[in-house]
Amino acid sequence: MIEKPIKYFKMEDLVKFIQNEFVTKNEFPEFQAGDTITVYYEIKEGDKKRTQFFKGTVIQRRGSGASETFTIRKMSGTVGVERIFPLNLPAIQKIEVNKHGRVRRARIFYFRGLTGKKARIQERRR
Repeated sequence: MIEKPIKYFKMEDLVKFIQNEFVTKNEFPEFQAGDTITVYYEIKEGDKKRTQFFKGTVIQRRGSGASETFTIRKMSGTVGVERIFPLNLPAIQKIEVNKHGRVRRARIFYFRGLTGKKARIQERRR
């Protein structure tokens, strides 16, 4: 009797398959590092739900597929505030791109050390 070979899967392949099949993909406009965006997301406080927004500059986009995230930085007074959002977070209602910035890097961590006029990013022409 001839046995058929058993097909083995790598764990990464199984995780990718499950993410592609079961994670809902949100449709958002194209944005990249250097862009100024506003993220509207839903917050649950007990029984109530409310929409809050976070407006700032995109520092980086990281990952791919269902596990992609992006980091936004804004100045709140004199304190810098950063927030990391998963791209497929169900609580995100919409993303608005306010300005397209022109930067040379995909991850602009040097932006954290800049203050005042040096912290400006040129707008990209479309």
